[in-house]
Amino acid sequence: MTIFEELKRRGLIAQMTNEEKIKEKLENEKVTFYIGFDATADSLHVGHFLQLVTMSRLQKAGHRPIVLLGTGTTLVGDPTGKTDMRKMLTPEQIDYNSECFRRQMERFLDFNEKDGAILARNGDWLCKLNYIQMLREVGVHFSVNRMLTAECFKSRMERGLSFLEFNYMIMQSYDFLKLYQTYGCTMQMGGDDQWSNILGGIDLVRRVEGEEVCGMTYTLLTTKEGKKMGKTEKGAVWLDAEKTSPYEFFQYWRNVDDGDVINCLKLLTFLPIEEIEAMESWQGSELNRAKEILAYEVTRMVHGQQAADESLKAAQAIFSAGTDAENMPTTVLSQEDLAGGAISVADLLVKTKLAPSKGEAKRLIQQGGISVDDEKVSDIGAQVPAQAFDKGHVILRKGKKVYHKAQLQ
Repeated sequence: MTIFEELKRRGLIAQMTNEEKIKEKLENEKVTFYIGFDATADSLHVGHFLQLVTMSRLQKAGHRPIVLLGTGTTLVGDPTGKTDMRKMLTPEQIDYNSECFRRQMERFLDFNEKDGAILARNGDWLCKLNYIQMLREVGVHFSVNRMLTAECFKSRMERGLSFLEFNYMIMQSYDFLKLYQTYGCTMQMGGDDQWSNILGGIDLVRRVEGEEVCGMTYTLLTTKEGKKMGKTEKGAVWLDAEKTSPYEFFQYWRNVDDGDVINCLKLLTFLPIEEIEAMESWQGSELNRAKEILAYEVTRMVHGQQAADESLKAAQAIFSAGTDAENMPTTVLSQEDLAGGAISVADLLVKTKLAPSKGEAKRLIQQGGISVDDEKVSDIGAQVPAQAFDKGHVILRKGKKVYHKAQLQ
């Protein structure tokens, strides 16, 4: 299987400028490509993780990545997906954040001097540009009418788009031209929300150099409902262990929705795709095993083997302690309770006296405070099928510490 076929099979590719050309390049050439990272915080987060894993896949396949740290573009701020203008950072803050990024990226990419990944900073050229020079050499190639139709600007037109942010597409496009001229970079990659900016760079290289370069976007890391992943009640899920501990990081992935676990395994891990596809038929407790595999793999990649082992051990110890038959309150259900082949989670909470009424049970479920066999329940109409009792019992958890065993007579 070629790297292009693997990217397609894993569902990583969202859009391409020329599928046949990109397929041919990736299968027959050593492609130099880049992804940009604006240094808006002092740590990378889960969204960046997908980008780094994708870059690593391509590097392992023989291609050469350029990590472009946005020491120049971060001074302006990308309006894409933002409802308000991004907070303005000082050059000193941006340089510090960029250095934090660099240290974290070394875990995923090989930066050896001979032919490894290239680390570039766009402030090295953007901050030196003369304004009139920029207008004459770059601005002349951009149509304002066309720019205003781009998705990255559309969402901001009603709320207000500053002239500062309006320049972002031009700056990012110039990055592609500069990287093409300096390193022979012929492909830009990024999240699917970067499509308009990528097209701008491709068009600029064509107009200035007369060369056809490529663009490819990858699938954004979202839930099956289309919401971006990587957020918790505490905020973003960071790759820095001081901001999100390895155990919290592990638990985030351990608790993903059933419908998202296979997709996350395909996008974020290096497990063989055949092995992941075999998990697509898994159900019930098997899905919990898939989540555990996902959590372990991504924690190992981000925080190392020891942290992954310790997080797994801690998670299992906590659950095992709660499921100790000698220490756990138990309710015995009759066959009549599951006469229809299942019992609702709400009824089960009332039966076990974890909730005084069905209404209170539904409120607990809506608030995300109930788990069945270590799997969070979010649907107030959720059912526990009779098959779930094949192992002898199911374990209910209310909040973080209240466990209760329900056995079937």
